[in-house]
Amino acid sequence: MSLSANNLHGGRLNAAVRRWGIPRSDWLDLSTGISPWSWPVPAMPEEVWRRLPEDDDGLLAVCRRVLSLPDEAGCLPVPGSQMALQNLPRLRSPGRVGVPVPGYAEHGLAWSRQGHEVVALAESAIDAALPSLDVLVCINPNNPTGTLFPWETLLRWHKALASRGGWLVVDEAFMEACDGVSLVTQTHRPGLVVLRSLGKFYGLAGARAGLLLAPPALCEQMQILLGPWALSHPARFLMASALADTQWQQQQKGRLRQARQRLTALLADAGISSSGACDLFAWCPRADAFLCMERLARQGILVREFREPAALRIGLPASEDQWQRLARALV
Repeated sequence: MSLSANNLHGGRLNAAVRRWGIPRSDWLDLSTGISPWSWPVPAMPEEVWRRLPEDDDGLLAVCRRVLSLPDEAGCLPVPGSQMALQNLPRLRSPGRVGVPVPGYAEHGLAWSRQGHEVVALAESAIDAALPSLDVLVCINPNNPTGTLFPWETLLRWHKALASRGGWLVVDEAFMEACDGVSLVTQTHRPGLVVLRSLGKFYGLAGARAGLLLAPPALCEQMQILLGPWALSHPARFLMASALADTQWQQQQKGRLRQARQRLTALLADAGISSSGACDLFAWCPRADAFLCMERLARQGILVREFREPAALRIGLPASEDQWQRLARALV
């Protein structure tokens, strides 16, 4: 499988406008896997904009409480999990790194740019390749397939890697939108790195806020690398408030689950089979994925198309009008 075959990201609306000549305001963007319903951002105190961010603002205490982090685990707020994943390769000497394909391509690109040997692995090939790896990147649930890896499997992989000084890097950007068990409570273990994001489940991708959860020494190395004030004061304020809002989180889980079930049924009615454990998108393997994407795009509906394997990833409509529009386009 090619590492570079699926590099383009979803949400490239400006490019879609240029390619198909449809005004931006007329598009229905289902290409990103970001929740169409965002956590309701409150008005911020003026000083949040006026003052530099401070590490002792209470954000870490909220993160530790909400995520049930062990005292021995490190926790570093970062300007998006993207910033952490692209800098992690700088904290290890060049080695052999396994990355999932299909999967979020930025992982492989980041390790490759820092001189590591990157091995593209189908999900079914990980066990066989593990003895030859120094680092394994796992996206759980996977983006774009929605595959959810069991807790026991991940810990087994971690144990094998850590026994020889290796790392297991688990990208949990979509974890809140599935029934999986997070590894955040295990991040005191040497060689275990977990990335979390405020962008997907909370619908706050524009805030560029995430977390690096790992042994303290590794978090300290990353903090030195990123420098002071890496995460803005408004982003810290939003993260602390959103993570503490457990009532909204429960409402969001139920809303996403209902929408994903409706999407699955709608696609099935159109003869499109879908899979995946993530409630933010459906993974639809199809030999004619490119043609399906083009047909929807000509109607102003943007979905994510993959080439290896040929498939579509389709996100959730936000309103009844959008649901009806998608249903008509699929006929």
